[in-house]
Amino acid sequence: MKRALLVVDIQNDFLPGGALAVPEGNTILPFVVELLQTGKNYDLIVVTQDWHPPGHGSFASSHNGAEPFQLGELSGLPQMLWPDHCVEKTKGARLSLDIEKAVETIQAAGRPVLTVKKGQHRGVDSYSAFFDNARLHDTGLQSMLVERGINGVDVVGLAFDYCVKATAIDAVSLGFKTRVLLQGTRPVDPSAETAVVGELAGKGVVCVAEV
Repeated sequence: MKRALLVVDIQNDFLPGGALAVPEGNTILPFVVELLQTGKNYDLIVVTQDWHPPGHGSFASSHNGAEPFQLGELSGLPQMLWPDHCVEKTKGARLSLDIEKAVETIQAAGRPVLTVKKGQHRGVDSYSAFFDNARLHDTGLQSMLVERGINGVDVVGLAFDYCVKATAIDAVSLGFKTRVLLQGTRPVDPSAETAVVGELAGKGVVCVAEV
């Protein structure tokens, strides 16, 4: 089996001090960096970034009078309205410095690292690394993996109950043998973790507690 590591949205805005910080999101960094540094078990590394234009429709500030974490609607779909975050070309949208350095080391060693930017369309949110939430736009990740003969993926990153979950569900639906490495992810809502593990298991995703 040829396997890829998908590192989802480990960006400054999702880490402590960021605009949409995931509780304990920084605690996954040593594990993910180690995976990257010892990633000889992977045939490909893919790093994803939320990359929103200013005024993105998922931002509460784009909806008159709305507050962050209020449920709204976008492109006919239920939409959690978020604080402005990961606006393209800003510090908040950059990868964690630890991840950036690990990626540079991998590339210097001649190993391939691909980058996927998502959430670029103002009118629809994009949790999954494969498609936006309405499946109107394809990021190209599926074809990148297929072209390289990848048939299995491990997923880590932020946040477990949103972008990691959506990426894993799409991956398994597209025929990839999919695992989420729980040491490498944290949820926005810690109380949701058990339910998300169950949901993913029901879709055929394997959640691995320790590797």
